[in-house]
Amino acid sequence: MQVTIHPTAQLAGALAAHGSKNYTSRHILCATLAHGVTELTNPAVIDDAQAMLACCQALGAQTTMTATGLRIVGTAGKLTAPGELNVGNAGAVARFLMAICAAIPAPTRFVTPYPDSLGRRPHLDLLTALRELGCSSSSNAGRLPITISGGLEKGGVVHVSGATSSQFTSALLFLAPLLRGTTHIIVTGEQRSAPLLDQTLRVLAATGIQAEAAPDRREFIIHGPQEYQGGRHDIPGDWPGTAAILAAAAVTESKVTITGLYDDHQGEQAIVPVLQAMGCDIHFDASAHTVSVRGGAPLHAVEFDGDKATDAVMAMVAAACFAKGTSRFYNIENLRYKESDRISDYCAELRKLGAQVEETRDSIIVHGQPNGLPGGATIEAHHDHRLLMGAAIASLRCRRPVVLNEAHHISKSYPAFFQDLQKLGTRMEWA
Repeated sequence: MQVTIHPTAQLAGALAAHGSKNYTSRHILCATLAHGVTELTNPAVIDDAQAMLACCQALGAQTTMTATGLRIVGTAGKLTAPGELNVGNAGAVARFLMAICAAIPAPTRFVTPYPDSLGRRPHLDLLTALRELGCSSSSNAGRLPITISGGLEKGGVVHVSGATSSQFTSALLFLAPLLRGTTHIIVTGEQRSAPLLDQTLRVLAATGIQAEAAPDRREFIIHGPQEYQGGRHDIPGDWPGTAAILAAAAVTESKVTITGLYDDHQGEQAIVPVLQAMGCDIHFDASAHTVSVRGGAPLHAVEFDGDKATDAVMAMVAAACFAKGTSRFYNIENLRYKESDRISDYCAELRKLGAQVEETRDSIIVHGQPNGLPGGATIEAHHDHRLLMGAAIASLRCRRPVVLNEAHHISKSYPAFFQDLQKLGTRMEWA
């Protein structure tokens, strides 16, 4: 799919935030492991969730779409040996299920049809941790395809690096309740994307799992075995996808409202204070679960520790392209290990539009151009939904139309993103 975005001066309207990508995947996994039935309302209907659902069905879960969401009959921890799991292009799905499959008494092979995206992402930190617990594996130098040997029964002390991703730590947290004895998880190095660990802990608690967590999220203790429990859970609105819409509103003359958002440990909620610091008239009413934006005011440069809101950084960078002064988004090296290299690849695509951006190993520096960008270029998606969102935001303020190639990758987290932009007034064409 190819999308052409034309210069768009104004956006206006109201949207409802779609279900959280991160909470949906976590709840589907816990529901699969649970005793009884789980009802999920407002789940994210996205590629990553479909990948998790397909894999969980192969593990023995029974899933049904309902009028309000998703019904899952759990396995009570008695998982079917699937032999092979296709995890799509979903890093969290791959990593969470690698850990879970360590407890199955048979090998499981993990594959992806995206060798140039998920196939390039590293998983060695998790494989090393599983080996410390007693589960061996084989891999392509820590990359897919990966075979987890299975047969793990007991917990113990396990060290895991947090330097690349918090997903490795979350994976061990999901595994630990299935094991006998106490599992003591110790994070080595810097723990990246800590807000995502809080989401994991929140879902574990909601499904009946007791976990002790150090305040700095660098040590965890889980006594096992514990039983995951079914129940009814409402999936909150997705702050990462919303961040892109809010940034688009901030760089245009706009009056936009987004509903269905909560104060719920999603780090990307930081988009609100960051845009406020840039000079945007934006307000989050936590009691009404609503964000309102009046865009069009001059924007100013900011500095921001991007590790606090990993999946909103690219939207922030796009907004900074039109801010007066030089902005810096730092502590974001882990963005290099996503669907694309979200530092080098993203900067290269923004430069095609005329943006003045620089990169270091762990930062993006933006020299803002308040009068807009030349545009008139074709952007490659690099298999990355967040790159597409960031490029679309920047395209609104280009003087010539911008073409986005392989725009179908947006469905990984926000299938209706372009339609929602169009509802708000964006001029675009589809091919």
